[in-house]
Amino acid sequence: MSLPTFYTGNFMNSTTPPVTAASLPDLAGVDKKWGAFRPVPPFHLAGAPQGPLARLRLGVKDLFDIRGHVTGAGNPDWLATHAPAEHHAAAVQALLDAGADIVGKTLTDELAYSLNGENHHYGTPVNPVTPERIPGGSSCGSAVAVAAGLCDIGLGSDTAGSIRLPATFCGAWGLRPTHGAVSSAGVVPLAPSYDAVGWIARDPATLARTGAVLLPDGEPRRLPSRLLLADDAWALANADVRAGLEARLGTVLAAFAGVTHQTLAAEGFDAWQRVFRVIQGREVWETHGEWITRHQPRFGPEIGERFKWASTIGAEEADAARVERVRITGLLDDMMSDAVLCIPTVSFVAPVKGSPTAADDRTRALKLLSIASLAGLPQITMPAMAANGCSVGLSLVGARGSDRALLDFATAFN
Repeated sequence: MSLPTFYTGNFMNSTTPPVTAASLPDLAGVDKKWGAFRPVPPFHLAGAPQGPLARLRLGVKDLFDIRGHVTGAGNPDWLATHAPAEHHAAAVQALLDAGADIVGKTLTDELAYSLNGENHHYGTPVNPVTPERIPGGSSCGSAVAVAAGLCDIGLGSDTAGSIRLPATFCGAWGLRPTHGAVSSAGVVPLAPSYDAVGWIARDPATLARTGAVLLPDGEPRRLPSRLLLADDAWALANADVRAGLEARLGTVLAAFAGVTHQTLAAEGFDAWQRVFRVIQGREVWETHGEWITRHQPRFGPEIGERFKWASTIGAEEADAARVERVRITGLLDDMMSDAVLCIPTVSFVAPVKGSPTAADDRTRALKLLSIASLAGLPQITMPAMAANGCSVGLSLVGARGSDRALLDFATAFN
């Protein structure tokens, strides 16, 4: 494939010679094995000639605007009803300015409203760890591209776990930052009070290098010395997950001066995930209801039913859930003021593709994934391997704004 010589960003007046994109890999043939990238003619976009991420390969979830390209959001009707982007998304621009090279747009679940990674229109990216199992979503393509070695950084978004879950299932590292820490300008929204720009990498050093570019300066560089083990969260984990995380958990425990056991959700995580889903559904319909009503898009069956349900959530129900969310957020903020929370990222291993329990699996996953989402807290997930060959994840949840400290810990700890 013949590629031009070019670069982008804020270096257009630089005297440094531009980067040649000829050295960037052509993934058109390679990706047929994995299905990680949006099935359109491949394109490459070279970043700045120099920078902290120079020549790292970047896969961009197809919710992020890239100038001159239509953002498809995982749905062909969205693709057909939107014009090419006039500007790069803010996070994309920052990574290009730091020297990262875009190697393609990665596949997403439709409008990011799923945790499975199974796209009715474009297919299911192949999980490199367990090909017979789902990769998780909605940042499925970014997770698969990273895990398969097709890129170094997988840019994505996380509303209900869409960075944390696919990173876990695909054996990678992932960060959901503090809500609002990274600009979401130029990203197709889902539920704005939950949406966060996050990223996935094969190692914590690359995860941290990306964070140094995207996260704001001036954050605390040290974590509290006390680790909080949420007994009710660990009680949800099945035997494969607990066994797979045993060694990594032991190493984490040894890094903290004190360990405290505590129950997080006295009323149960079922109640927390219901609060999360009601607010999410209300915001989803406020965000996309007008477009859906006007265009009557084709959705996969589960996604269509989910949007239909979202349209039924009334203001009174949503307001009651928001009151409960404020209480939960206050509870978690108090806990995180002098401790780091340690939980399994998700309580079960990746289900097989086409599982009839997909809806129940999503509910089970949200019991743990909704914790950080509800309170807008940063969460890093670290991969481990279960005895059955599946990838599992151990998570640390920190206080608001402790993103860099979590990344520093992960880099030193690994």
